[in-house]
Amino acid sequence: MKVWWLMILSFAVCNPVIANEALPPFDGLVEPKELVDFSSHVPGVLEEVKVERGAWVKKGQVLARLKSGVNKAMVGVALARVEFAKRKLVRNEQLYKKKLISIHAKDELETEIQLAELELVEAKERLDLRTIRSTINGVVVERLGAPGEYVGEEHFITVAQINPLIVELVVPDEYLGAIKVGEIANVEIHKPVEVSSSAKVIVVDKVIDAATSTFGIRLELPNPKFKLPAGVKCKVVF
Repeated sequence: MKVWWLMILSFAVCNPVIANEALPPFDGLVEPKELVDFSSHVPGVLEEVKVERGAWVKKGQVLARLKSGVNKAMVGVALARVEFAKRKLVRNEQLYKKKLISIHAKDELETEIQLAELELVEAKERLDLRTIRSTINGVVVERLGAPGEYVGEEHFITVAQINPLIVELVVPDEYLGAIKVGEIANVEIHKPVEVSSSAKVIVVDKVIDAATSTFGIRLELPNPKFKLPAGVKCKVVF
């Protein structure tokens, strides 16, 4: 029995954090999982903005469109070239079978179709760049642009993903090794609402900040009914 107690005492001395009955509560910050600032891939004038601040959006949903009359015309021209090249090949197919045109001429006709199809793809891609779509499910938290305004690299719509949320902790280095990825903690929010919920550790930093002797921990906090607010302080209890 004495041997077991000596082993436990020795283990506790070498691992002071584990010797404690429980870790202390840590201060944390609840934040959106993603916060995406949307700008335009190409500069231009806004034709329409389809969302307002506070609107819920889904991944792939159109947020805004730029004026694109010229680009639509380019798609039409490219499509006409493809159709013409295909008709031209059909007309010359019988001539090739009768050996009235060479294999080289037939190859040129087929290559002409391929080039026209590539030009059509390029024209469609350029047109698509003038449509801004959401890359996440979330809520619009900022909307600056309006129809008729010029936009470019500066963002004019911001969307936040708030399910799940993330909780960021800054923990003293003495607790390094005491908290591991996959562990479950209780997140307590007291203001502006009184909420307690479980979160899972998804990131434990491997590098300690020498200036503060701390390291970071990130937890994932489910928020399926969007009842938990983002941008608030919390307590995290392991």
